[in-house]
Amino acid sequence: MKGVLLFLFSCLLFFFAKTQNTFIYSGKVYFEKRVNQYQLLDIDNDDSWSELMKKTMPKITVDEFVLSFNKGFSLYEMPKENENNKYIFGMKPSTQNIIWKNLEHNKIEEQKEVFEQQYLLKDSLRKLEWRITGETREIAGFDCKKAVTKICDSVYVVAFYTDQIPVSSGPESFSGLPGLILGLAVPRLYTTWFATKLELLPPNTNISMPKLKGKVTNWEALQKDLLNGMKDWGKPGPKYVWNALL
Repeated sequence: MKGVLLFLFSCLLFFFAKTQNTFIYSGKVYFEKRVNQYQLLDIDNDDSWSELMKKTMPKITVDEFVLSFNKGFSLYEMPKENENNKYIFGMKPSTQNIIWKNLEHNKIEEQKEVFEQQYLLKDSLRKLEWRITGETREIAGFDCKKAVTKICDSVYVVAFYTDQIPVSSGPESFSGLPGLILGLAVPRLYTTWFATKLELLPPNTNISMPKLKGKVTNWEALQKDLLNGMKDWGKPGPKYVWNALL
């Protein structure tokens, strides 16, 4: 009964916010992450290896993530793994990957599994050079503006953010826009994240910092560690590094 009442309360808050054109500062956004594994592995041809991969793994994997946020903090995590998915080695998402952002003090702490190593990244939020375009689209009932940036010097990232939620956060480690990111795409990784729904929370909702653990690192050291570990991986190597640095 309590869960039903909370759901109805969230629906009423959402309806009020939309009809009154007010800003939203606290809530939960549910994201659907989709990866085209065939394109990621370049297995759309008809050689024997490609045919084997097509028989053993799905072309598209779909997973759900949740971003809880308020004015000062956000928490991004995967509630549960999709047991029906089969993933490319090294690309499997994990419930152990948790991202905590202190938006007030521009800090990030991220627990991340990369192959057999668990890292605890502690650093400032990345300073991304976003370029806001004139394009717009609707996502989960919100009018969103398009912005683009790059990571790892050359990896193009497309984001859609909404001014109706003036909280500078988003899925994975991305932030830095004048509104919450509700849509994200990394074309070179054939991966997208799009919000499917929003649940409003009371403005005073506390988002507690989780207990995180792992090998302590920062952005620069993590990238160096990954590049050294995958330098002999050939053509697929950079994709694993980019994916780990999202």
